[in-house]
Amino acid sequence: MDPRDAMEATQVDTLNSAFGEQLMACLDECARGRRGLFSEMIGEQEWPEAARLRQLAVALQAVLAQQEERNALCDEFLDLCTMHGENHPGEPRLARTFLERIERGEVGTPTEEKLW
Repeated sequence: MDPRDAMEATQVDTLNSAFGEQLMACLDECARGRRGLFSEMIGEQEWPEAARLRQLAVALQAVLAQQEERNALCDEFLDLCTMHGENHPGEPRLARTFLERIERGEVGTPTEEKLW
């Protein structure tokens, strides 16, 4: 990788911190019943913070991949954003489960077969 393309460590730390703070705020709101955090079906008009969070997560993951690094919180969030179907839990339940995993320090470890 060209050194000119690399972000400074402080910039990456700032991105990681901003992502974590925004994620926790959105997870809390979603856990209380607001829908649209994990689904792109809810557009930016309905919940702009959730749309920006997904964009930030994708950008952060790309930046970290260039530096051969990972952010387990970001990776798991994006994985949860791909869960759609009638056999998957609703968003509030998914948010509560994710918050519980974060609180227990389990993010970045293999998940159980079913989170719900």
